[in-house]
Amino acid sequence: MSESTRAPRRALIVVDVQPTFCEGGELGVEGGNAVAQRIADHAREHRDRYDLVVTTQDWHVDPGEHWSAAPDFVDTWPPHGIAGSANAELHPALADLAPDVSVKKGEYQAAYSGFEGVDDAGRALADVLRDAGIGAVDVVGIAESHCVRATALDAHALGLGTRVITDLTVPVTPELGAAAREELAAAGVTLEESGAA
Repeated sequence: MSESTRAPRRALIVVDVQPTFCEGGELGVEGGNAVAQRIADHAREHRDRYDLVVTTQDWHVDPGEHWSAAPDFVDTWPPHGIAGSANAELHPALADLAPDVSVKKGEYQAAYSGFEGVDDAGRALADVLRDAGIGAVDVVGIAESHCVRATALDAHALGLGTRVITDLTVPVTPELGAAAREELAAAGVTLEESGAA
């Protein structure tokens, strides 16, 4: 097979699957625990499809106005993803995921997109993917309407073949999810269910 016809190297990007964003967390999304388990199952069953598995985590130390005692749930939010807390760690469902790279984002800023984060060596996500020769990504995680959307849009803007696996993510609300999917599709991001991906 020639270089031009070979399928691009593909990464799975697991966005912010943390207890802080699941039921019982500081900023819990309905369906978060269930989607965490579905992502774990998908990764285990299809690990051979991916040349790289990356996780992102909100890891806030002092993100300024991103946190508020009186949040508007648009630009300001209750404290969440608190660096070093149990709820900021990866969801227990992902205990066996063994990601190749872990990216943390938002220590001192909002940081919705995984591309605003860095790994333990200080490499930005774009550099991590480039160093691994990645040409395409599957984006999954929490929340579809916020950090998944932002991460997928940034991946697409970098020229990566970008797919959001729609049953492996969950929005803050159905309405925000529908708006996010419309924006993603308009930008050229592929939306597929895991059975078709």
